[in-house]
Amino acid sequence: MANSHELRLNHTQTHPHDSEPPPDGGYGWINVGVCFSISCFTWGVVTSYSVYLAYYLAHDLYPGSSSLDYAIIGGLNFSIATLVAPIVTIITRIYGPRLPMLMGVVFQTSGYCGASFAYRLWHVYFCQGALIGLGVGFIYIPSIAILSQWFTAKRSLANGISAAGSGIGGLVFSFAVGAMIHNISVSWSLRITGMITGVVNLAAALLIRHRNEIVQPPQRGFDVHLLRRLDVILLLAWAFLSTLGQITLLFSLPDFARSIDLSVSQGAALSAFVSLGTAIGRPCIGVLSDRFGKIETAGTLTLLCSFTVLAIWLPATSYGVTILFAIFGGAVLGVFWVVSRLAASFDVNLVDGKLDDRAPGCRDWRTRRASVSAFPGVVIRHSSCLSEVIALKLRRPGSQREYLYPQIFAGLSYLVASFCLFLLRQVRRM
Repeated sequence: MANSHELRLNHTQTHPHDSEPPPDGGYGWINVGVCFSISCFTWGVVTSYSVYLAYYLAHDLYPGSSSLDYAIIGGLNFSIATLVAPIVTIITRIYGPRLPMLMGVVFQTSGYCGASFAYRLWHVYFCQGALIGLGVGFIYIPSIAILSQWFTAKRSLANGISAAGSGIGGLVFSFAVGAMIHNISVSWSLRITGMITGVVNLAAALLIRHRNEIVQPPQRGFDVHLLRRLDVILLLAWAFLSTLGQITLLFSLPDFARSIDLSVSQGAALSAFVSLGTAIGRPCIGVLSDRFGKIETAGTLTLLCSFTVLAIWLPATSYGVTILFAIFGGAVLGVFWVVSRLAASFDVNLVDGKLDDRAPGCRDWRTRRASVSAFPGVVIRHSSCLSEVIALKLRRPGSQREYLYPQIFAGLSYLVASFCLFLLRQVRRM
């Protein structure tokens, strides 16, 4: 009874505008399943683009296309999904999460089905790049704050289950897309993917339930005055650099498999094994960050990402070693998704300490937290577009070690990113 009273007291102090604490269950568990499926059929499906990328690089499907075009198309899925965040946030604040999610279902389904009929490069840019990115953003972004409205004591468990969805989705769709391309066609693979994601995400949009009228969450834009803070700059540098490594690893593995004489199906399997590792590792990362601290956990795992790239992927020349890297690398790859939780952890410190002058546009800690949480999306938007473009530019087609320089690039990106977080830890202690 004392623990329950203490939990309610802490919640009231931390969320002064809430009229009642989260129920820690009830319909919240339905929302957990909904958020799991959203992660599965948005980011999980996007992960399978690495299989399409390997196919596009091996076949001259569209006149005038280059490897850089296909890298940019994959990056658009990430960058546009974050680019639309302010618009989606406004729509969600006014109409609730269901309307933007239904719009996202239309965008994403149209993107996959439209790409299946593409015969020019700009069609692929628009459909498989821009429309799918719009769909992912409009579906996923309204769901981000849902679970925190329903859980307090069990929030780590709920977030962990939800986060595992992207790994499970990537695992299933990487195998499925590879099989469909091989046995049917790339066009029908896109159509089937669009139809499946459309049905599941439509059901998710209809089932999701929010508590905005009770919680009254802050949904504000950017406060550029926060960019004067060294700790915010270091956080954004980590987000930018770790995304460079993450997208390079995620999208390059299937084509790397081809470069070491593995089959197309083995390349698709490697993408699936990355997702398997992510599904296992991401919930664990959430629990570890609660136990040991978000900055400490993210910094340590980012450094571990660097070691796995340089110590396992770099010398890999066989299928077995590459599978080991895919699973282990995928497990620690989930540190990328700690970025939103890490930004949110800046809340109390933005009131105390170095920002006593009360920057304009940020009148309370809730608004400041919302402002800081919005910044990583801006840098991720740019780094996700740049990463695979840089990786494919560094690639040396026809050489004995075609992906040597992209591997070094990914490893060093993670290494420098980890240094930013360890420096951030010291700054926050000052």
